[in-house]
Amino acid sequence: MKRKAVVLLSSGLDSSVNLFEAHQKEEVVLALTFDYGQKAAKKEIEHAAKLAAYLKIPHKVLSLPWFKDFNKSSLLVESEAVPTGSAVNIQSHEQSLQTAKSVWVPNRNGIFLNIGAAFAEALGAQIVIPGFNAEEATTFPDNSEAFMKQLTQSLSFSTANHVEVECYTVKLQKTEIVKKGQSLNMPWNLLWPCYFSKEKWCGECESCLRSKRAFAAANVDVKNLYLA
Repeated sequence: MKRKAVVLLSSGLDSSVNLFEAHQKEEVVLALTFDYGQKAAKKEIEHAAKLAAYLKIPHKVLSLPWFKDFNKSSLLVESEAVPTGSAVNIQSHEQSLQTAKSVWVPNRNGIFLNIGAAFAEALGAQIVIPGFNAEEATTFPDNSEAFMKQLTQSLSFSTANHVEVECYTVKLQKTEIVKKGQSLNMPWNLLWPCYFSKEKWCGECESCLRSKRAFAAANVDVKNLYLA
């Protein structure tokens, strides 16, 4: 019997692949996208809406303007530059730790998942699904399986129906996620993995670079989607 699920959808590689797999395995009652003042908000919302429409899944955009009050992340603060190009080295763990500090948003995934769990409870859903992966969990601990398990334990106290956090990609590297997406017949042109809202994916931010490496390793040609 299929369970009801709420999917947190940013339209990036991980969350989009999770949406498509959840659509196959469960009953997705809502795809939830957050506008928290991020520089990619316009494009993320646009592409998340297209992905949800493609699968005929209800889609909601939730505005969280108070994230700006955190005044920390280069993803949020206009005067802070998001690391790109030579400032990013995804081959170096030490360098990735430094760029992670620049784009870190305080408790972002914790807040998102708690909100998602509240929607799940209200809609009678048993699970909330984020887009996590093992590759970025090494620099972003809130992408990890350990974080998911702890949050599920917390939600057993704060949701009456004991909503659980599940993710199909949490143990996978980006290349493996692309391969999973291929098996799900993903429309790659509907994704938006970039940290900016440009005409195309910038190809130079860390999210783009990790996606480019994964697509290349999986022999998926998406070069026409990138500016660089």
